[in-house]
Amino acid sequence: MTVPAGERGTTTVAPRAVRRIAERAAAEALPDGGSVLRGSAGVRGTSARISVGVRLPYPVRADEAARRIRERAAARTAALTGLSVPRAEVRVDALSAGPAPVVPEGVEVAPGPAGGRSGPRIRAERRVPAAALAAVGAVACGLVLADVVAVRFGDAPAGWRTAALDWAATHGPADSAVRIGGAVAALAGAWLLGCALLPGLRRRLRMAAPGPEIRAALDRTAAARILRERALGVPGVVRARVTVRRRRAAVRAGVGYGDPAEARAEAVRVLGAALLELGLTRPPELRVRVRREAGMPPPVPEESVVAVERPDAAGRSDAATGSDVVGRPNTAVDGTPGARGGLRDGGEA
Repeated sequence: MTVPAGERGTTTVAPRAVRRIAERAAAEALPDGGSVLRGSAGVRGTSARISVGVRLPYPVRADEAARRIRERAAARTAALTGLSVPRAEVRVDALSAGPAPVVPEGVEVAPGPAGGRSGPRIRAERRVPAAALAAVGAVACGLVLADVVAVRFGDAPAGWRTAALDWAATHGPADSAVRIGGAVAALAGAWLLGCALLPGLRRRLRMAAPGPEIRAALDRTAAARILRERALGVPGVVRARVTVRRRRAAVRAGVGYGDPAEARAEAVRVLGAALLELGLTRPPELRVRVRREAGMPPPVPEESVVAVERPDAAGRSDAATGSDVVGRPNTAVDGTPGARGGLRDGGEA
């Protein structure tokens, strides 16, 4: 007698196994230098939802790399688990900075792919608020349900429930305790509505996407690291501090040698090109501040350097007087030691 296939048993793939498979599949499609940071998976019936966070090498086209990783992870997970994967998410959480390429003078870098079209905003999962609300609701509903069941079986109602009902019957809206409780409930409700409606993930910058089904974001810390590496590659810059926000990228650079004005102009050019290479939907406004490091001498102007010529046989010389010569104060024109303060008559020391 042959047992029908539906009665032989069931096969259940745990979310942890699906997560590990998705991480391994994503690692197979990573470019050289990339790595998988973390992943998550959820299983409902015969379908699975996977999400993988990766680190990509820089520079790299993040949208193309994320598309390859997403397709590979979805296909391999579906093939190895037998589950359908209707949705797969890839998050670019970090970039590994490499050596900064040299930007030639006058070369402009085009903006992100697909003309800078923005993909759908990535929303935060809000795991902590959802877990806290679910725990509080489960405890409250469990206590009320247990007391109602006990009363149905003939037991007396719980003391806390009768005390709460008596207190509510004797206190009205004019009491301070009722007003404070109402204010707390209103604040909690506004906070929950904000968590439900606002997208969150303010530390990630949206990147341009070639299609509506691809969402890409860049962490602000990774963007600041890239800009800092580029700033340190500018000649004369020995220290750099970068702060990247949603609308502004502030760079404070310290110059150890050279002209600060020239260093700032070069930093603006290099960092402006780096912002465009990040492929962001809305590149932040760049603000660069340059100052000379403490203890570094200012550059000597070229006009203050005077050429010194050796006198001819008649003792005449076209050189400037001793007060105009920049150099050793106790040396005469012909190189012999002389008195402090300049030259004597006739060019002698």
